[in-house]
Amino acid sequence: MSYAIIETGGKQYRVEVGRFYDVELLEAEEDSKLTIDKVLFVNMDGDISIGQPIVDSASVEVTVMRHHKAKKVIVYKMRPKKKTRRKNGHRQPLTRIMVEAINLSGKAA
Repeated sequence: MSYAIIETGGKQYRVEVGRFYDVELLEAEEDSKLTIDKVLFVNMDGDISIGQPIVDSASVEVTVMRHHKAKKVIVYKMRPKKKTRRKNGHRQPLTRIMVEAINLSGKAA
């Protein structure tokens, strides 16, 4: 099983070919193809490459499926005995990507 660990949006994700992931909002059109070059680790059927901090000549090709928002998170602040209450909500914008291929020095998984 081949997988890679990539960094996008300040977070790290373990990605496999043929699966989709929700990542921080990317500036790309829907149904467009992107190449992510910040690859930290690649496992190609037992052949392991570890980056310091990124793996040279490694990339992950993804397709942008759609842009959407996450579930609402409620932020509620209350100061007891002061009659102070504040309620806010937040929905994080996300991008759903489909991993098409993991490339390591010309070889694709």
